[in-house]
Amino acid sequence: MTGPIIPASTPPDPDRIAERLPLLRRRALVARAVRAFFDARDYLEVETPYAVPTPGEEVHLRVFRTEREHHDGTRRALFLHTSPEFAMKRILAATGQPIFQLARVWRNAEGSHLHAAEFTMLEWYRPGATLAGLMDETESLLRAVLPPVLQRPPGLAEARPLRIDVPFERLTMAEAFARHAGIDLLPTEGDAASLAAAAGCALRDGEDWEDLFFRLLMERVEPAIGRDRPCFLTHWPASQAALARRDPADPRTALRFELYAAGIELANAFEELTDPVEQRRRFAADRARRASLYGAGPDMAWPMDE
Repeated sequence: MTGPIIPASTPPDPDRIAERLPLLRRRALVARAVRAFFDARDYLEVETPYAVPTPGEEVHLRVFRTEREHHDGTRRALFLHTSPEFAMKRILAATGQPIFQLARVWRNAEGSHLHAAEFTMLEWYRPGATLAGLMDETESLLRAVLPPVLQRPPGLAEARPLRIDVPFERLTMAEAFARHAGIDLLPTEGDAASLAAAAGCALRDGEDWEDLFFRLLMERVEPAIGRDRPCFLTHWPASQAALARRDPADPRTALRFELYAAGIELANAFEELTDPVEQRRRFAADRARRASLYGAGPDMAWPMDE
């Protein structure tokens, strides 16, 4: 009987773990600082189930399916959650208490230097928080847990340090597309041909407005923001914020932001939609779109979270 063959180029497992010890220590310090930050603001730390009947309604996230076997032999499909959002909102609605969680989450079919199939997500909720208030709190959190200036590793093409100790940039999506892509974005929403004409590019086979929007965001906007200091990208097109309120000042946009730093999306937040009829309509639309794109097999079949 022989054991598994390990390529000569692969260090023994104990050595690989030992090499990561400095990162593990730093991670522990960050987690301790995060908890201290929220404790000082009277947040309650919670822990919610990982295997749930409804893992989320994001159109493009794939999930891991499992099955619970009851003592009487009956079985129930469960899914590893893609975020703790739904369960945490139940706690928030029942208690009115600011809450946070360092949750393990899963996203199937992910794999790159910036995307993992399993990772730890920090999620927090504060009743009554506005978009501006959430951005202020996010800035304060990063200043509490990170050095004032982050130096980039040697050898990278981008050598500029990232400043955490200065006010973060705040750009609306419309401003970002106008500045970095030369596009008046909002009048094109839903019209792929119009967006392609404004961008001076050709539509790819099967590409709709949303596909092209994200292609331009990744190719032209994201590389240009958050290089010297983090940048909040705010007021997304309304179609790209299923759980967010529309902006009363411009209903074409939703009260959502993403935070970018050094080419990485660090955070995503929004003012919560609280209209149950509108929320159900959006969920139904997302479920229909997901089914049209990826089918409706058992890995995609779960009840709507009512």
